[in-house]
Amino acid sequence: MKIRVEDYCVEEGTKVRLDKRPTEVKKYYKSKTHYETLLAGHVDALRKLQPVLYADARHALLVIFQAMDAAGKDGAIKHVMSGVNPQGCIVYSFRQPGPDALQHDFLWKAARLLPERGHIGIFNRSYYEDVLVVRVHPELLKAEHLSDDALDHGRVWEKRYRSIRDFERHLQANGTRIVKFFLHLSKEEQRRRLLSRLEEPEKNWKFSEGDLQERDRWDDYMKAYETCLSETSCARAPWYVVPADDKKNARLIISKVLIDTLESIPMSYPKVDPERREALEKYRAMLEPEK
Repeated sequence: MKIRVEDYCVEEGTKVRLDKRPTEVKKYYKSKTHYETLLAGHVDALRKLQPVLYADARHALLVIFQAMDAAGKDGAIKHVMSGVNPQGCIVYSFRQPGPDALQHDFLWKAARLLPERGHIGIFNRSYYEDVLVVRVHPELLKAEHLSDDALDHGRVWEKRYRSIRDFERHLQANGTRIVKFFLHLSKEEQRRRLLSRLEEPEKNWKFSEGDLQERDRWDDYMKAYETCLSETSCARAPWYVVPADDKKNARLIISKVLIDTLESIPMSYPKVDPERREALEKYRAMLEPEK
């Protein structure tokens, strides 16, 4: 069955209702072996596209992952990007901001970590935390040293959405393509995965009491995500709501979106002009006698 990535894309201007979007869809694979074959094909396609991006050196790709705990972000990054050359791909995990970040605007850290042209940058969580976690826990705003003008009688979220849209518009205008994934996990599947972290010794380290505290705010998070996706998805930086109850299916969808995104970038290996070609032939003539 062909993966139609447009089925998961949030079109600009769409009012997102997550309860109307599935957390699981019909499998794109027939068996574990079939899944492994399909994913290997996607991974190989990404492996071939990355060096073209690198050699062309006129564009960058920024990939953003957002989700509730245990949705499979780490696994998706690990499996989907397994064939990519580490020299041209860097992954950053956004955790609770430290003192330095809190003394700057909420986009400051992301701006410092953007991929350079020719590279792929992956944000495991991102600046979107400041309209998700902080919106669910507005008391965190107190630590950000914001002025009364910045808070502006509760319009802080509206301003942040606008800042994000402007930021991403600026990146796009300067050669950075952006693709954003929300891994849409059901509350019941999250419960099962959190239990597995408690029951399987090798997964104990993944469990945090904070996971349960955030789980208690599930409905608040869903509302925050709905607004965020609605306000910040556009053609130049689309959101994809990926059904995440089936990790294998999610990885196939994500990898297909990345393939399509890279293929849509006007890139190619640099062409060799006649003068350069003449020089290369000269170097060949110098090296061949050494055989």
